[in-house]
Amino acid sequence: MSMNTTNENTLAPRAGRINVKMLMQLSLVALLVVVWTLLSFTTTTFATSGNITNLLRQTAIGGVLAIGQTFVIITAGIDLSVGSLVAVTGVSLALMVSHGVPLTLAIVLALLLGLAAGLINGFAIHKLGLPPFIATLAMLSVARGSALLLTGGQSISMPTSGFTAFSTTSVWGVPSLFLVLLLVAVVGWVLLHRSRWGRYVFAYGSNKEAARLSGVNIGGVVYFVYGFSALCAAIAGVLVVSRIGVGVPTAGTGYELDSIAASVIGGASLFGGAGGIFGTILGALLITTISNGANLLNVDPFWQQIITGLLIAVIVFLDQLRKRREA
Repeated sequence: MSMNTTNENTLAPRAGRINVKMLMQLSLVALLVVVWTLLSFTTTTFATSGNITNLLRQTAIGGVLAIGQTFVIITAGIDLSVGSLVAVTGVSLALMVSHGVPLTLAIVLALLLGLAAGLINGFAIHKLGLPPFIATLAMLSVARGSALLLTGGQSISMPTSGFTAFSTTSVWGVPSLFLVLLLVAVVGWVLLHRSRWGRYVFAYGSNKEAARLSGVNIGGVVYFVYGFSALCAAIAGVLVVSRIGVGVPTAGTGYELDSIAASVIGGASLFGGAGGIFGTILGALLITTISNGANLLNVDPFWQQIITGLLIAVIVFLDQLRKRREA
């Protein structure tokens, strides 16, 4: 078999997988419609413009995180550090602005901080041989500790009122925060589905050794996905500061689990080789809807975690069945 044939077989997605992906996305859309319909009839405020706007704003932050997480999960990896990176980039931004650094420069530096953390994750995984779970768990602790150390455990106020007002503005009725999510989604979709690196990501997740033999830069893929995931976390950190007006060292707690849940519910396989941007956004929207609906119905918020956990378990179980049939 020639090298060209090997490359095509390794990097091209399976036709069956496309059908499964479309079916899952259609199922998610149908589930969202059912949930929205039920909440519209059982509450008096869910279908109001104010609540829909709030729902989109809530989805934006989780969706940005989940998009980055999807890149990692497609490679059969996991990034547990994203929640802590939200905190450390947020407090770094607030500290820089409060010390006179221009807002635009502070945002760029905060994003670069997140990117650097992601590249460190990639180095630990690729060069040091640490499992992704351990490497990103270590970064979770380092980033959270750094956020607490920088602030002494105190929240840092943002002196720029115009920046905090950004989170409350809308363009043509669409919240600005959600427009940021759409922008990140477009960039993520192009990178994942219309670029060489995107093909490499899927190839790596499907069969790492086969991808290496086909000429894929394995190390480059690792740095790429963890760098992009951390950059998305930094963007989410900036959005959090814009929304609440302060840098909080404990912000982002639990966000890593929500981002994993949104990716998996949206069709990303924890076994690698499958996932997409549109499904991830649907997953993030479903999780946010569950939270929003629980609040409106005065349901104990802990039920949200139970429902999310059950959804993950069911979807992973179905993914296992699919993998067995393909084997």
